[in-house]
Amino acid sequence: MYQSERTPPTCSPAPVSGGPPVCRPDPYSGQRWTFGFPGGLVAEVHTRGARLHSLWAPDRHGAPADVVLSPADLAETATTARYFGATIGRYANRIAHGRFTLDGTSHRLTTQDNGHCLHGGTDGFDNRLWEAESVHTPERTGVLLHLRSPDGDQGFPGNLDVTVGMLIGRDGDLTFSYAAVTDAATPVSLTNHAYFNLEGEGAGDILGHELSVEATHFTPVGQDLIPRGGHLPVSGTPFDLRRPRGIGEALAYPSPELGSTDGGFDHNFVLKARRDEAPRTAAVLHAPATGRFLEVLTTEPGLQVYTGGQLDGAVVGKSGTRYRAGAGIALETQHFPDSPNRRGDPSTVLRPGEEYRSRTVLRFGTRD
Repeated sequence: MYQSERTPPTCSPAPVSGGPPVCRPDPYSGQRWTFGFPGGLVAEVHTRGARLHSLWAPDRHGAPADVVLSPADLAETATTARYFGATIGRYANRIAHGRFTLDGTSHRLTTQDNGHCLHGGTDGFDNRLWEAESVHTPERTGVLLHLRSPDGDQGFPGNLDVTVGMLIGRDGDLTFSYAAVTDAATPVSLTNHAYFNLEGEGAGDILGHELSVEATHFTPVGQDLIPRGGHLPVSGTPFDLRRPRGIGEALAYPSPELGSTDGGFDHNFVLKARRDEAPRTAAVLHAPATGRFLEVLTTEPGLQVYTGGQLDGAVVGKSGTRYRAGAGIALETQHFPDSPNRRGDPSTVLRPGEEYRSRTVLRFGTRD
């Protein structure tokens, strides 16, 4: 069992002095890497699942707190906490009935109990042991993580080589960069599944947080959380987050759409189309109690907002608190759910000779 420190991990001078990442062996995860800058962000990443396990960020008074939910016992990431902070692939979100047709060939994927493929299948990237190497410059520090997903992995075609970078900058941002190449056409959509609570993990729920999302449309879902129909306008719905809105206030808005998701958000927001490859603002999360805010910038066309409605207390967090509904919020930058079966959505197909590239920046700061 790994017990998280309740003060920012120092583990030698590196994170305090802004030196290179520190790597330590871990009996469950393989390796854990700690990196960051003095007075700013300090992260802990585990190679089992390329997982963001902790992220310490200062509040308006400069006091740091861990703002990422994770289990105290890392063995739980194989069961009840498998997606907490993990890199998700080959395909983030859902593929209906675990089936898709590509270039005239039908493919069947591994499926969860509801008969659909979620987050890459029953043995997705979140359960893999990744290889890692350190990256360090005067302005950025972090790790690059590498994985080969073989042809037929969970039913997906082609050998896929994936690299995920997690780097912290001196200016208070954490950048996720994704790259992949394949030797056969295959759908790819990668993301990170961290849950955030900007008051600190274990501090309570996120219903008092304020959230804005740069989206005029969202994707309605059925009881099985598979998209139904096209994308709908957010106007007049709980999904209208074009201006900052208290999460609890938004979820109290009467809407049958929330009935299929335990009364919370578990929906794709259709982001404004980008005109170049630079990340643009997708969402801003703010905790008035601490002053911390998180701006999410991405090159992806969608943002899955999940308010943790299915958290039921089974997972005990690093603080010793049981995580219940609303303990954290996931802001997953990705392509749309079930896009391999929806012709009107942006393509997720990666072909030989092409390179999959995606970038998401988490920019932290404080307000008075």
